[in-house]
Amino acid sequence: MFVVHVFVHVKPESVEAFKEATIRNARNSVQEPGIARFDLVQQLDDRNRFVLVEAYRTPDDPAEHKKTTHYQKWRDTVADMMAEPRSSVKYANVFPEEDGWG
Repeated sequence: MFVVHVFVHVKPESVEAFKEATIRNARNSVQEPGIARFDLVQQLDDRNRFVLVEAYRTPDDPAEHKKTTHYQKWRDTVADMMAEPRSSVKYANVFPEEDGWG
């Protein structure tokens, strides 16, 4: 399992539109064979901050995800909603063990 946390700081006036666009993207993303899980979480003490928790089956699957129409539409739709550029951190899961990644 290959996990990516994407950190997003959204402009206050764009929070609801960002959530709608991201949920639409997530619903399509979980249909991809390479995506095991795709979560959107909102920070409790700063409602303008979000984390996308993306769990991929292999390290190659994020690149495949970025080729999809729904990802590209999401990327273009939310670009002007960002208060700052999004960032990400990549992880390999330790437990449960998956195909030698643990």
